[in-house]
Amino acid sequence: MSNSMWKDVGALTDIPKEGARTVITSMGKIAVFKSAQGEIFAIEDKCPHLGGPLSQGIVHGARVTCPLHNWVIDLKSGGVVGPDEGCVKTLPVKIEGERIHLNMSALVKRAA
Repeated sequence: MSNSMWKDVGALTDIPKEGARTVITSMGKIAVFKSAQGEIFAIEDKCPHLGGPLSQGIVHGARVTCPLHNWVIDLKSGGVVGPDEGCVKTLPVKIEGERIHLNMSALVKRAA
């Protein structure tokens, strides 16, 4: 995988535990989350139900609850937790030092 597909999107300290920030890309907004345990996840910032901003949802464990209609999204897989159905795009994340990097090739592949 080419290093040029990895984009530095900020410092680990930019995201509070159980919080999120958004990254604007040519393919739309990406929500970058930090769990209470310090794990970092990146998913499309758009609930599959009605497009709610997942970055404004409540983070619990490795899941986020959409602020509009309480759909729960698994941050690892992007899948909606039942009984609802659907999924959002996920992006690979790597940490180098104290910096967060997202693999943008996931967006390119899915857009093609």
